[in-house]
Amino acid sequence: MAVFVEWGALVVALVIVYILFGAMKNISYVIVNSIMGIIIFLILNMVLKIGIAINLLSIGIVALGGTAGVILVLIIHFMGLGF
Repeated sequence: MAVFVEWGALVVALVIVYILFGAMKNISYVIVNSIMGIIIFLILNMVLKIGIAINLLSIGIVALGGTAGVILVLIIHFMGLGF
């Protein structure tokens, strides 16, 4: 079940990227959002030690979704559905 939720989160992150890219049409905004998302994710995980597994799928969701991806991964983690 958790695998389906994680892959669903990846699809949601892709939709977020599509919406952001369509709305902004500025690749630099998407790149900055992705970098900020990864930095926030690493700070939350390493400094605050919230215990989310750093793997290809979680980093992919955060990189594609940016800060919205971080929120999505946090929601999935705290609901106990994955990561």
